[in-house]
Amino acid sequence: MPTTAATPRKPAGIRPALHGLVGLVLELEGRQGGEIGVVLADDPILREFNRRWRKIDRATDVISFAYDEHTVDRATRPVTGDIVISMDRVRAQARRYRVTPARELARLVIHGTLHLCGHDHVRAAQRRLMREREKLAMKSAAVPIRALEKKLKSP
Repeated sequence: MPTTAATPRKPAGIRPALHGLVGLVLELEGRQGGEIGVVLADDPILREFNRRWRKIDRATDVISFAYDEHTVDRATRPVTGDIVISMDRVRAQARRYRVTPARELARLVIHGTLHLCGHDHVRAAQRRLMREREKLAMKSAAVPIRALEKKLKSP
């Protein structure tokens, strides 16, 4: 599964951990990965995407673009798309939730990948399922989270 990671600035060297998180979610969901991009950006970029694509004029923490969203047999096809994450939101939410930035980044990668797999959280039942899947993935993600911890602490 080709996974690309793009970031306009630090942290460098986190691609393997991001790839591991995406792969973990796909495995837990019983899905095969296609091309998946993970872009680390900032609030202004996420705000623009949110405004343009969701008609909500504020920054968001993560937004996913599934490229097979309208395909009839989507569940049997490889998962393809992009996940864009605001590192500004990662840092703010890490403080708010009293977790490390690495754990919050991991949670958002997992959340975005679940969206690419077709999960949503519009309705209460969907929210419960999404949170359940996130928790399961986070419990299984110790190795990539440790790798992110090291890289995010590096100068």
